[in-house]
Amino acid sequence: MPDNTVTGRRISTSVLVIGTGGSGLRAAIELSERGVDVLAVGKRPKNDAHTSLAAGGINAALATMDAEDSWQQHAADTIQESYFLANPHTAEIVTKNAGRGIQDLERWGMPFAREADGRISQRYFGAHKYRRTAFAGDYTGLEIQRTLVARAAQLEVPILDSVYITRILVRDNVVFGAYGFDLRDGSRVTIIADAVIIAAGGHNRIWRRTSSRRDENTGDSFKLAVDAGGRLRDAELVQFHPSGILEPENAAGTLISEAARGEGGVLRNVLGERFMANYDPERMELSTRDRVALAAYTEIKEGRGTAKGGVLLDISHLPRETIMTRLPRVYQTMLELQVLDVTTTAIEIAPTAHYSMGGVWVRPDDHSTDVVGMYAIGEASSGLHGANRLGGNSLIELLVFGRIVGQAAAEYSAGITSQNRSQEAIDAAEREVTDTLASDGEENVRALQRDIRNTMTDFGGVVRDEAGLLEGLRELDELDDRQKRIGVHPDVAGFSGLAHAFDLRASLMAARATLACALERRESRGAHNRSDYPDMDPALQVNLVWSADGSIAHEQIPPVPAQIAALMENVSQAGKLLE
Repeated sequence: MPDNTVTGRRISTSVLVIGTGGSGLRAAIELSERGVDVLAVGKRPKNDAHTSLAAGGINAALATMDAEDSWQQHAADTIQESYFLANPHTAEIVTKNAGRGIQDLERWGMPFAREADGRISQRYFGAHKYRRTAFAGDYTGLEIQRTLVARAAQLEVPILDSVYITRILVRDNVVFGAYGFDLRDGSRVTIIADAVIIAAGGHNRIWRRTSSRRDENTGDSFKLAVDAGGRLRDAELVQFHPSGILEPENAAGTLISEAARGEGGVLRNVLGERFMANYDPERMELSTRDRVALAAYTEIKEGRGTAKGGVLLDISHLPRETIMTRLPRVYQTMLELQVLDVTTTAIEIAPTAHYSMGGVWVRPDDHSTDVVGMYAIGEASSGLHGANRLGGNSLIELLVFGRIVGQAAAEYSAGITSQNRSQEAIDAAEREVTDTLASDGEENVRALQRDIRNTMTDFGGVVRDEAGLLEGLRELDELDDRQKRIGVHPDVAGFSGLAHAFDLRASLMAARATLACALERRESRGAHNRSDYPDMDPALQVNLVWSADGSIAHEQIPPVPAQIAALMENVSQAGKLLE
């Protein structure tokens, strides 16, 4: 095998963006528009980033449909449905700047659905007081990604979407770049940068049934940040989307958009009962994601699910025209994957790991981290969603903070008078890749990844308890020991095996942080359900912050501003945990 330690390139840029999904591209666009030298890198093609899978819509209090809506009400809904774990300042920044985010997309050619008079159409999503979710059919994320890719191309933003970053380079707690390798030929890439923005997604691929595809959202952002000196916040708070399909196996977890319920879809168990009446009779299928997911989980667990372990989502009663114009992706997906016609037949679904509501610890104002010059945005970051994310908030968050962090990184880079680098840090990163590439043990990386997913599903899924979490941590100890004996074998297909090995290490760390924080959160709140602690504990209205040494700090949440608090309603526990 050739010696790759001498094969490589060195690149210099003012700001490096890791991740070429929506948040990464929005930051890169902002930097480029400000005349700042920027480079965006990613491990998958930019046209196929995870953002493209976001179906339902993007939130902003535009008041195009309901004149009473306001950013304050949007913030109130966000905080209320976070079960009071969202940072109010973060929520205020996102909701205040949401309109600007929509305007940016419009300016760059985003094809929003519109009313007959030309206003942007907005629809209801679960737990929103007003209609504030703008959309493009049921493929909103795909259109946003296309729009951002096109704008980046106009600006000639350099994008390397076959580079896997293995380590952020740091000296004396100050960033000076990153190190990685090219997935095609294994050549090494050293990037010198004033600032680094982590936009490489979350960690929901570490569950067995997930809306993420293979090799994305494996916890890369978390590992990069922690190895550099950062911390994680709310790792245990993972959103399980109510509606992931069950088959075919290679597509299990693929989402049926929440828009299907927003347009009038109903949920039934195998007995034909519309079971949401037992969990949230007022909001029914428009209830919050955590309640709908828990309801479906409970129906399945208590024996009222289908033979394949699901429940039924039925939109067949809707007019065919509505399905074809408002839910075309749902129709197309089910036709392609199951040869199923949703205009006549119900869809079999079950809860699926969907979104990392926690992430890298960041400051609300500029999403800076514990490490000087390192930022995190999008699903890699934390602070907005708390214990339950409002559908449609993720897409607007990436636009708002992509712009704000792009500006912050630009100003930071401009203010640097000198940069201290460390050859020792570069050498250590190089050795890590070289040693991993030379691994010739008996353990199979893919098998270990599968075992992590089984452990997390069994012990860190929709409902958790102390015994299970402890068992899950014990299994992670075993898996961590086994991963030291992996075999990595590059082949004609490239160096994906090397990437899988680094994905595995990231997933192990993300899984450990998740289970440890889930053990620490001895209550049920939002998407975090503890069968041994079924009630909310006021003392745990805090964010849990996990550090590399395994310690967990309880971080107090700032008070909610009066103008937002006045618009909030009490979060009811009625219909939540029925075990």
